[in-house]
Amino acid sequence: MAHIQGENRHQLFIRSMDEAIEKDNPVRFVDAFVDHLDLAQSGFAIAEVKIEGWPSFEARVFLKLYQ
Repeated sequence: MAHIQGENRHQLFIRSMDEAIEKDNPVRFVDAFVDHLDLAQSGFAIAEVKIEGWPSFEARVFLKLYQ
């Protein structure tokens, strides 16, 4: 009696975001622009990190997503 064979799990090809986003895509400009902003000077309130629970995301991440 033969054993049941599992499915091939080598179906997913992981690529880096740099490979997935073209060099002339505007999202690259937004990423670089937000990285060079002084968020405190721009009026963003930087929250205190809690000791318990999951750490919060950096404000820059949400600003990049807002675009």
